[in-house]
Order: sequence, then C-alpha cells, then structure tokens
Amino acid sequence: MSQTQEISEYLVTRYLPGTPADELPADYDLLDNGVIDSLSLLELVGWVSERYAVALDQIDLNPDDFRSVTAVDSFITRNTQGSDTVAAVKE
Repeated sequence: MSQTQEISEYLVTRYLPGTPADELPADYDLLDNGVIDSLSLLELVGWVSERYAVALDQIDLNPDDFRSVTAVDSFITRNTQGSDTVAAVKE
C-alpha cells in the first residue's frame, strides 16, 4: 500500500466511516469541508508522528500541512527524507 493510500484509509476509517478510501480525492479540503476540526487535527498530527516517526518537536506545524491527503503526504515526505526510522516503522 502506498503512503497516499494509507493516509486515505486512515482518514476515511477515522473521520468518514462508510466512505471507500478510493472515493476520497487526494486534494479534497478536509478542513474547509468540516471533515477535520481542531481536535481531529491534533489526532491526525499524532497519528502521522507515530506512524511515520516524525519528530514534531523539531518542526513548525501548520494546519495547511494537513488540509488534504496530498498535503499530509507532502508533509510526511518532507519531514522523513533520509530517515532510516521510517523504513523500520513501515515494516
């Protein structure tokens, strides 16, 4: 499963039950459309940190980084490049 698919699966399972992951457009604005609120945003950030071993204490967080599947995917990629930890976490 690709990173984008995994993000979509998490989002629909957690916040859009009953919606197939492949029906969530990668650019769908999760914040503007009310899928994610402030509490959900914190949960999503925590999941990303745990699942992809992103050290949040060294990153400036911006809600726009979690606005869509594409944005979350880009955030993870930017903050895990060159990290051997991610490979270990995914296995």
